[in-house]
Amino acid sequence: MTSPDTLIHLEHVSAGYGHDTVVHDVTLDIDAGTFAGIVGPSGAGKTTLLKVLLSTLRPQHGTVTRSPALRVAYVPQLETVDWNFPVTVGECVLMGRTERHLGAPSDRHTRSAWRPWPWPSSAERAAAAELLGRLGISDLTDRHIRELSGGQQQRMFLARALVRQPQVLLLDEPTSGVDVNTRHDVLHLLADLHDEGVAIVLTTHDLNGMAAHLPHLICINRHVVAVGTPEQVITPAVLEETFGAQLEVLQHLGMPVVVDIARLGA
Repeated sequence: MTSPDTLIHLEHVSAGYGHDTVVHDVTLDIDAGTFAGIVGPSGAGKTTLLKVLLSTLRPQHGTVTRSPALRVAYVPQLETVDWNFPVTVGECVLMGRTERHLGAPSDRHTRSAWRPWPWPSSAERAAAAELLGRLGISDLTDRHIRELSGGQQQRMFLARALVRQPQVLLLDEPTSGVDVNTRHDVLHLLADLHDEGVAIVLTTHDLNGMAAHLPHLICINRHVVAVGTPEQVITPAVLEETFGAQLEVLQHLGMPVVVDIARLGA
């Protein structure tokens, strides 16, 4: 570990699938105070990097060091979920009590690895109910997961992650496919969790709606291009190296706003 506050340390990590290396030579620290967004185009390695942090993907090269008994929770992309799996909102949240190495039935890619969960204790049920109430969906406890709106689905998976009382919360595109109000609600909730001491790392491709509002950004395109505050990394030079396109950066109410130059000229 590079400091006492470091929870996960990646040292010259390369990772991918089979013989295909997706992310190259990443050195990165996730500290107790981290609240960061991983930004990059499709195929840049954002989800792959999350899987390395989550320990579901072993590096091809380099080392990953974690603090002892680290509790990490994960919120998947909504489009990866099998919404026909026969489970209610309350049952899905209680699945977060167990280690995910067995696989979660909500993930179509790992459903075959699922094993039955032990019956939840009264304390675990109370904790799940408290989280559902905090997230404003306690009235949905007995509803089937496919009957939820996009915002409700995202809140359910946040509750499932938080029932583990994580020290690190990883989220893959948490505002993809949700409306503006839900996006703002998710941002406010994550900010509150960070204030309570949870380290947060999320992926996003939404530069204006999401990334500009985060305190820290990691720009990636198969390697780490830049790390810093939005003001430091949302620049034309960094964005061109990250996204492979010319993007203009304007300032609006003290926030950087990204404009696609090609679209302006169309």
